[in-house]
Amino acid sequence: MIRVLVADDHAAIRAGLVLILSGADEIEVVGEAGDGATAVRMARTLKPDLVLMDVRMPGMDGIEATRELVRDGICDVLVLTTFDLDEYVHGALRAGAAGFLLKSVEAGRLIESVRLVAAGDGVIEPKVTRRLLTAFAATAPRPARTPPGLDQLTEREREVLVCLGEGLTNQQIGRRLFIGETTVKTHVSRVLTKLDLRSRVQAAILAQDAGLVPE
Repeated sequence: MIRVLVADDHAAIRAGLVLILSGADEIEVVGEAGDGATAVRMARTLKPDLVLMDVRMPGMDGIEATRELVRDGICDVLVLTTFDLDEYVHGALRAGAAGFLLKSVEAGRLIESVRLVAAGDGVIEPKVTRRLLTAFAATAPRPARTPPGLDQLTEREREVLVCLGEGLTNQQIGRRLFIGETTVKTHVSRVLTKLDLRSRVQAAILAQDAGLVPE
């Protein structure tokens, strides 16, 4: 079972998300929170596989809650937003969120996304990766052309990093490189460790910023 904690300050939206997820096979909603501080506290106690996190909440917002959960290795975070690629989403992705969804997401896509994140994938489309890079570049200093740690990657790890930059899932990477998904996960983990990154979304942005992904 995939254990999910739902955090949103709007009770009606929270109830709708819980209803959708509770009706899916192999997904269990273990708790609900109305603000970031409660979400962090409950996550520490309940140990969910992931938190479905609204980025705009009173008190501790979703960005700070995401940063704390990811930093302490408690669980993955999939953020929810009303607006596509606003400053809150940027902040959550910088904090290590595994991806983001619009609150208008269809039920099937929501369930699929939860399963992807639980399986170690991120939720980000190739076209969004490029827009994210552009947005990050406009709001933060660009890193060095050759990021620290890049020269430590093996040839295979660089290939995996390029695939991440294209927004590919573990399954798609495995098919392209003719390796199993378990092996892909191992390579992704090593890439994140060597580059000192928290999520594959951050790896995707770094790959594009370093010029590793074809236009």
